[in-house]
Amino acid sequence: MRKVVRTDKAPQPVGPYSQAIVHNGTVYVAGQGPTNVATGQTPATVAEQTRQVLLNIQAILEAAGTSLSYAVRMGVFLKDRDDFAEMNAVYAEFFPNEPPARTTVEAHPPANIHVEIDCVAALPE
Repeated sequence: MRKVVRTDKAPQPVGPYSQAIVHNGTVYVAGQGPTNVATGQTPATVAEQTRQVLLNIQAILEAAGTSLSYAVRMGVFLKDRDDFAEMNAVYAEFFPNEPPARTTVEAHPPANIHVEIDCVAALPE
């Protein structure tokens, strides 16, 4: 089973990809940026962008029938590795206990943003 997930509560894809795909009980969320869909704005700081990205992922996971508590892997892409501590402090607020596996790398997102995150999560049984 392969199902496309789409929600208006997170930024819409700007290219040929889906917000997320559900396949065999797993949700694969595409890399998400920090656009706030309610305002159309992108927050300024790394901390604010990290929070918005995780809220966007949370909205997509909820549309798929799961939540951040079922996240098993996260990929964090930072424009500048010097932003790690600021990103990590906000990230820890979303995963206070038993966080998912994670990779964090310095990258150059396609837009002028500080952070992009993708996610793999399980569906509740």
